[in-house]
Amino acid sequence: MTTPLPPCWPSPSGRPILAEVTALKPAVLAIDGGNSKTDVAVVASDGTLLATARGPGTNSHEIGAEQTMLILDAVVKQAAAQVAASRNGWVALHTVACLANADLPEEEDELAAAVQAQGWSPSATVVNDTFAILRSGLTDEDQPHWGVAVVCGAGINCVGVAPDGRVTRFLALGTISGDWGGGSGLGLEVLWHAIRAEDGRGPATTLSGYLTSHFGVERVEEITLGIHKGKIDDDELIGLAPLLLLAANEGDPTARAVVNRLADEISVMAITAMRRLDLTGQATPVILGGGIITARNPLLMDGITRQLAEAAPRARVRVIDVPPVVGAALLGLDHVQAPPAAESSLRAAFALRVLLRFDPFGTARRDAVEHDRDESGQPAGAGARDDRWRGAAAGG
Repeated sequence: MTTPLPPCWPSPSGRPILAEVTALKPAVLAIDGGNSKTDVAVVASDGTLLATARGPGTNSHEIGAEQTMLILDAVVKQAAAQVAASRNGWVALHTVACLANADLPEEEDELAAAVQAQGWSPSATVVNDTFAILRSGLTDEDQPHWGVAVVCGAGINCVGVAPDGRVTRFLALGTISGDWGGGSGLGLEVLWHAIRAEDGRGPATTLSGYLTSHFGVERVEEITLGIHKGKIDDDELIGLAPLLLLAANEGDPTARAVVNRLADEISVMAITAMRRLDLTGQATPVILGGGIITARNPLLMDGITRQLAEAAPRARVRVIDVPPVVGAALLGLDHVQAPPAAESSLRAAFALRVLLRFDPFGTARRDAVEHDRDESGQPAGAGARDDRWRGAAAGG
């Protein structure tokens, strides 16, 4: 599917905004609305990071645009409270909302109209959150801003932008559109293999022990029954991906087979996007993001880089080192024609917070999952459904 990028939406009031723009210090309201969390940043035109906030994730497919806006508005208000509002109540000059589940052009249009109606800024742009991954991995040296991005967090998706502006993307509607991977899919794979190992239909795997420890039960069967009876939410499966990566690192054949399949899936999405846009022979930036990829599992990364090197030898593979909301903010700075130094300033602000071991949203930075163990050698927080596991898998 190849489509043009959506335009920004102007102020519905039609009133002159030039004087207000001149006085408006917060230039961009950036929103990264993922399935597992929502991150908001308010950025000045020189790249100064003025405010950040974090809230729950959204899924407009399940809750609709109206409820999605209520969640986003609550997080925006947290950030807006940290900066001075304009005289007419605008938070910033322009809003960029990169939202998961804005998978079709008509869904982007519906959400863009809903975002504009919030009155956060005189204009707004809404795109799928994978575009935030792409922009966050590109620098001003990559002019024009083009390349391919794959996100693998709670879900999986891919977009591509050619140097001439052509865009390609996937439906990304889950199994019905041929997708596999992401935290939800991997959680199901972990449970599938673990229950089959326990009941004798499959080979033994360390995933069984990790699962029972994670949920604080004696048998995998109890987890399956808990989901069936509604005592365990399906969303808790998203947090199992780090267990898979950990088992793969330890050489478990079952876990390694699943991780290898994930490397295949991420690679084929990126390669297909490049082929659609005739980019396999160019030095195409391939930007990778989402919590499962940014965990930098060696087996996963080796599989991805090997396959990309075979199909597109000149491709430049990068894993993002800033939160996707930075990509949303950079799209906004591009829109308001901020000076080139603004990008460096914004990246530096987020890099400093990482260096200080705090994320930009006020919570302690999590260590890499493969190093996160207790004294017994089991995954840290086993038996307590520790939020560190969920967070590591769901980023993006």
